[in-house]
Amino acid sequence: MTADLGRLLGEVGAVLLDFDGPVCSIFAGYPAPLVAAELVDVLRQRGVDVPPDLASEPDPLEVLRRTGAAGDRDVTRAVENALCAAEHRAVETAEPTPYGREVIVAARQAGLSVAVVSNNSAGSVSAYLAAHRLAGHVSPVVGRAYAEPTWMKPNPKPILQAVRTLRETPSRCVLVGDSLSDIEGARAAGVRVVGYANRPSKAEAFRVAGADLEITSMGRIAGVLLDLAA
Repeated sequence: MTADLGRLLGEVGAVLLDFDGPVCSIFAGYPAPLVAAELVDVLRQRGVDVPPDLASEPDPLEVLRRTGAAGDRDVTRAVENALCAAEHRAVETAEPTPYGREVIVAARQAGLSVAVVSNNSAGSVSAYLAAHRLAGHVSPVVGRAYAEPTWMKPNPKPILQAVRTLRETPSRCVLVGDSLSDIEGARAAGVRVVGYANRPSKAEAFRVAGADLEITSMGRIAGVLLDLAA
């Protein structure tokens, strides 16, 4: 697999990274279920009748998706604002992914562009990168479109936005992500995709979804990139 990964990375000009997973665990110190519950409280404060399954939803991004699907723009903006604020607080206690930093630095040393394409807000991603002295290595940062949850991955729109900004072609880019939405979005955008299976159960699902390769450690990518940079 190392040879396959080396071949793939040797054929691209840009590495696109999902944020929550490949770069860090954004909600490590501010758990996602707590954030989701706070967003549900925003809905209730707005007079929304929250069904039981949404009230117990542990994923704040899913709360935002379902809010947007209901069609009330004012309520969607209220939930978006609350989520952006929560993400800014969360990055203060986010836990860096092992070798996530090394991947970014090694990619730049190998002459590759690095972008982040995330369903989290661009402001929170940029705040994390600045705090960890990585901002100078990553451009662009493409985050969640404001109050437009249907534009989040697996929609290919944010991935293609990054590709255009980098002045690359999709086939010359590889996305590294840890969710099926990353794999599906990358396939729809026509970019290569490496599935970061940070839980063993993910690897087979990534294969079925069409990932070019699956890895269980970002260290695999960092090592190959260092070889390319040598």
